[in-house]
Amino acid sequence: MTDATTEPFAQAIDVQTLRVVNAIAEHGSLTAAAAALGYSQPAVSQQVRRFEERTGVALVERVGRGIRLTEAGRALARHARGVATALDAAAGELAELRGLRAGRLRLVAFPSASPTIVPRLIAKLRASHPGVEVTYVEAEPPEAVEAVRRDRADLAITFSYPGDRDDPHRASARGLAVRPYGTEPVRLVLRAGHPLASLDVVALDACADEPWIAGCPRCRGHLLELADAAGFAPRIAFETDNFVAVEGMVAQGLGVALLPGLALAATPRHPGVVVRPTAREDSRSLHLVTARGAERVPAIAAALAALGASVDTMVGDV
Repeated sequence: MTDATTEPFAQAIDVQTLRVVNAIAEHGSLTAAAAALGYSQPAVSQQVRRFEERTGVALVERVGRGIRLTEAGRALARHARGVATALDAAAGELAELRGLRAGRLRLVAFPSASPTIVPRLIAKLRASHPGVEVTYVEAEPPEAVEAVRRDRADLAITFSYPGDRDDPHRASARGLAVRPYGTEPVRLVLRAGHPLASLDVVALDACADEPWIAGCPRCRGHLLELADAAGFAPRIAFETDNFVAVEGMVAQGLGVALLPGLALAATPRHPGVVVRPTAREDSRSLHLVTARGAERVPAIAAALAALGASVDTMVGDV
C-alpha cells in the first residue's frame, strides 16, 4: 500500500532497476554490472539516472575513478534479492500450471556430495521433470551460502560440525532459509593391520601419538576440536582435500584420519584401510539453504522433494 510519501518511489522502482542495483552491489561497478546482465554500460547508467531523476534520490556516488552504491542504493539492493525470488516464484507457479515443462535450478554443494547426493538428485529431476534445466557448481559451505545470498545459486547443500566456530549457517545465512538435512557419521580411518583395527569402536585419545592426515579447512578444524576435547593436540603430518588420497596415505601407514560418511561412500573402499566408529559417535549435520520463500518456485520445490528426508541410504554401513 502506498501513500503520498512512498508513491514516487513505488512508481520508479521496476524490475529492471532492481536487477541493475543488485548487479552493481554484487560486482562493484557499472561496467561489471552491465557485463553480468548482458547490457551495455550506457544502458545501465541510463537506468540508474532515470530512477534518480524521477525520485530525487541518488543510487550511486563517485569514489576516485570508480563508483559505489549510496545508502539508498544499498537499501534498494537489500530488497532486490527478495523481489527476484518472488518473481521467480510467480513465474514458477505459471510454469507449474503448464506441468513444470520448464524451469531452472542452480545447485551448489560440497565435494563429497558431488559423487553421492548430487547425481541422485539430478537423475530424479531429469526423470520426473525433464524440462527443468539443472546447473551445478562445487563449493565449500561458506561459498555455497554466499552464492545463494548473491543469487548465483538457488539451492545449496552444505554441512556443519558441532561447535563450529565459523558456522556459515548462523550470521552469514541471516535472511536465508536453512533446512536440516540429516546427519552423516564421521569415522576413523586406520591402516589395515593397525593395532587399533581389531577394536569395534576407537576412542580418539588412543591415537594421540599417531601422525594425522587432515582434510579440508573445516574438517581440519573439527579434528582439532575433537582432539582438544579428548585431551591431546594432533600432530598433522599431511593435508589434502582429496579423500581418495587420504585413504591412500593411510593405507601406506603415513597416518590416521577422520573422514565423513559421504566421503567414504563416494568410492570403493581402499583394500589397505579399515574404518571404525569413534567412541563418541562423532557426526556432522547437513543442511539445505535457499532464499526465503524459494520453496514456492516449482523447480526448487521439486528439488527439495527429490532430496528426501535424509542421507542414510547413501551413507549406508560406513
